[in-house]
Amino acid sequence: MISDSGMEATISRLRGARWVDAVWLFLLCTLTGYYCVSSAAELSATFDEPFYLKAGLESWRTGSNEKLMRAGTMPLPVDVQTGIVYAWERYRGSEFDVDEDFAKILPYARAGNLIFWFLLLIYSLKLGNYLGGPWAGRLSAGIVALDPNLLGHASLATTDISITTAVIVFVYYYLTTREKRWYLRVGLMGALYGFAILTKASGLVFAPLCMLVLEASRLYPHFRQETAGTSGPSRLSWIWRTTSQFRRESVQIGLIGMIFVFGWVGSDYKPQSSFVKWASTLPEGTLRNSMDWISTHLAVFPNAGEGLVYQIKHNFRGHGVYVLGDWYQRAVWYYFPLTLLIKLSLPVLVLLIVSFLNPRLFLRNPIFWLALAFFAFSLNCRVQIGVRFMLPLITFLLIYASIALIQSRPGTWPKPIRRGLVAACLLLVALPSLVVWPHGLCYANQIWGGSQKTYEYLSDSNFDWGQGLKELADWQQKHPEAPLHVWYFGMDPTVKHPPHHLVQLHMLNLKESGEVDALLKGGYLAVGVTLLHSNPNLSPSGAIALEDLKHKKPIDRTMTFFIYDLR
Repeated sequence: MISDSGMEATISRLRGARWVDAVWLFLLCTLTGYYCVSSAAELSATFDEPFYLKAGLESWRTGSNEKLMRAGTMPLPVDVQTGIVYAWERYRGSEFDVDEDFAKILPYARAGNLIFWFLLLIYSLKLGNYLGGPWAGRLSAGIVALDPNLLGHASLATTDISITTAVIVFVYYYLTTREKRWYLRVGLMGALYGFAILTKASGLVFAPLCMLVLEASRLYPHFRQETAGTSGPSRLSWIWRTTSQFRRESVQIGLIGMIFVFGWVGSDYKPQSSFVKWASTLPEGTLRNSMDWISTHLAVFPNAGEGLVYQIKHNFRGHGVYVLGDWYQRAVWYYFPLTLLIKLSLPVLVLLIVSFLNPRLFLRNPIFWLALAFFAFSLNCRVQIGVRFMLPLITFLLIYASIALIQSRPGTWPKPIRRGLVAACLLLVALPSLVVWPHGLCYANQIWGGSQKTYEYLSDSNFDWGQGLKELADWQQKHPEAPLHVWYFGMDPTVKHPPHHLVQLHMLNLKESGEVDALLKGGYLAVGVTLLHSNPNLSPSGAIALEDLKHKKPIDRTMTFFIYDLR
């Protein structure tokens, strides 16, 4: 039995560890929060943010999520981010004009994303602590907090950090509630499944994938022990019997999650116009009459199913992809593995390589198997427009590497050495983020030439997501001798006002080479990297403009724009 003095010492250590964790999280949240806010102040809107602000504010004002569902955007992150703006709107007593007031309200919407970011840091610590002890938890939270890719997206009012947070929270509670009562292991997990879907439609797949991997990891030791020396059919029979509760409760979790999602999204109780149109194209007869009646009376749209179906179709259709300097009309299987090699920092890559040298560390770590499962999933992901779709995978890798480092000599290192090791790792991981500020989206490691050359290998939200207008405006202030025309991949409404002059060349009616010079003679032309290095056949006019620019040499560049002199 434990003596009273021993019990008191244990309780004292636990309380001390909690205080250290609390102080550590406070420091991480404060420092990275400042990093994100200061980065956001230097960046214009990404392609998606104007739509999110308009649709989110409309949702708050009217209660309708129709615009978000039609775009396949789940509403929870947008609700949180625009909720701050809506509260401000209600306080001042008049509605914002999103186009006119965009520069004023965008920083507040971006600050709303920090709620998900802080939750991600908290649960990274809790997950690392649960699997590897307090030092693994602290290192996990620190490395996650300092990763340039995660910081780059935490600075924006988008949805990629929120789904990452939802996945990490889901994994933590699945691990810690599996042996608890029904209301925790099923009821709570159902609500968290709904939370994951509401942050992004990919939660529909990510959460069940996590459940499957974690359950397999939990049962595998029992499987080895109890089926040793048995035949294949006997092993399959054991798996079927042992997983009966998991299968039953997985269905329950799924149903609870979907009820949660459909209830949150709600409906405008209108017919679906595309359904009505489809019914009218059917041949005359009983089927058409029935479908006509159903389509006009089934007034349950929009609903969450509309957004989910949109995203499922989107993934099946896929995208063309720019990678390694070439454009492919279809997705390529190696896109995300290559993107990770480019976008992960060198300290993290070294840490991962070292951890993989000891099979004992990763074979017993469920986070490793989660990372492996998400990596395998990435090979079949057809929407290849940014590493942001695999931020949960990056987070798993960071947490796994942290746990592996601490567990490489479990319990044997003196405290000063452990603290020094953690400090050294955090310093090395932090350097890339400090150097690349405020351009976390553009980050690439030095093997590939650094962040200035990312565009040679990757495009879209990996580098230029339309966020470079402020830096371009600074360039124009230094070169006021001629007007600056802007051709870029973005929807920021401020580009329609001076000092910019928006010229979307791919939307014009260019007929032949040389028309760009004639059209913009006497000025500069700033071209976004995503347009220079993406689909060369975006439109006939775009192809002509790109061909003209191939014969010109840029006179200067910002991070995301190349600038041509057409005077």
